Amino acid sequence: MPHILRDASGRIVSVHRDPQPGSDAVPADHPELAELLGESATQAAFASLDAGLIRVLEDLVDVLVARNIICITDLPPEAQHKLFTRKNFRDRFQRNALQLWGDGPSTAFGGDTLIPTIGGDEPVLPRPRRRPL
Repeated sequence: MPHILRDASGRIVSVHRDPQPGSDAVPADHPELAELLGESATQAAFASLDAGLIRVLEDLVDVLVARNIICITDLPPEAQHKLFTRKNFRDRFQRNALQLWGDGPSTAFGGDTLIPTIGGDEPVLPRPRRRPL
């Protein structure tokens, strides 16, 4: 929780991570703090909506790949890299999360919990799966 120091007129003059003599603890989303940092409530709301939409798009790609509607290799390499990087990141932090669907993590990319990487950075692309003609 940030700690702020105010001047005699009540304006915020500094922000600190740790308590300082005479500082007040405020929530990270405190309106005065957001204003001081140049963030508006509208910008914060859009950022929250964008983050939610990104998650929806990620899940949509997972479903399309799982149903063999698209192949992950149909996407540009940059998009593949971003999707695999986010998927790896999400999977690392959701291992202990409550699984509401199925017995384990998403199987959209071949059933692995994590997409294996080379040297920890570059994803190893799964073999393309194509629908029969």
